[in-house]
Amino acid sequence: MAELKYKLTNDVLFKSLFVKYRDLLKRLVAALLGIRVEDIGPDFRVTNSAMPPEAMGEKFCHLDINMTVNGQRVDLEVQVEDKGDYPERSLYYWAREYSSALPVGEDYSQLPRTIVISILAYPQFRCVEYHSEFGLLEVRRHERLTDRLAMHYFELPKLPEVVDAGDELKLWLAFFKADTDEKLEELVTVGGEIMVQAVEAYRSVSASDEFRELERLRDRARHNEASALAYERRKVAEKMAKNCLAKGMSVADVAEVTELTVDEVLKL
Repeated sequence: MAELKYKLTNDVLFKSLFVKYRDLLKRLVAALLGIRVEDIGPDFRVTNSAMPPEAMGEKFCHLDINMTVNGQRVDLEVQVEDKGDYPERSLYYWAREYSSALPVGEDYSQLPRTIVISILAYPQFRCVEYHSEFGLLEVRRHERLTDRLAMHYFELPKLPEVVDAGDELKLWLAFFKADTDEKLEELVTVGGEIMVQAVEAYRSVSASDEFRELERLRDRARHNEASALAYERRKVAEKMAKNCLAKGMSVADVAEVTELTVDEVLKL
């Protein structure tokens, strides 16, 4: 099988494709929210379509798609790696969107329903279902506090291997999960016109010079981010090692606790 160089969970490809092909984005959002695409009103728009090259090279650059959908704010994310804090991070994304939605002088009742949709390339929850939806409920009565918060998580590893041609949600998620040309071709075969359009759009965008340059800058930003995080972890480990040595712990034990080498501990 020919493995794809870029999967749709690549955040640069994800945003480049769906910002350019708005009709496909509308179909995707309708499937993820469980509504008919015909029921999405004329106010549908992307509010953060720009991807300036200078921003792509910055450390900790965050790529998502913010939309207005039937008067609601919707934030669509893809997440490849489990860093152990995604539920908290996605709640922060919701809070950022929700808190910025109130016009000056308006009543709090005018705050819009705000939805974060996360497509995850790893298992997040201890359940068999690939889709989890969270809201604000009273812990005993399960009474809803407000409908203004909704958090949707779609876990790609839990998606069934065989996708029903009539289930558009599963087709879209299989598109995100696809990692070979053969799997893309399968989607074209079983998914009908919408998957034909989606795969053609994928191939067009992933082969474009514009995407390749953005991905080069993004890759550099990922490297800088990893270096920055490794540096911070190293400084924390060194500080811990010094404290342990000051308390009389042996060099070997300090090395084991801090995951530094014995030589590194001796140089402190």
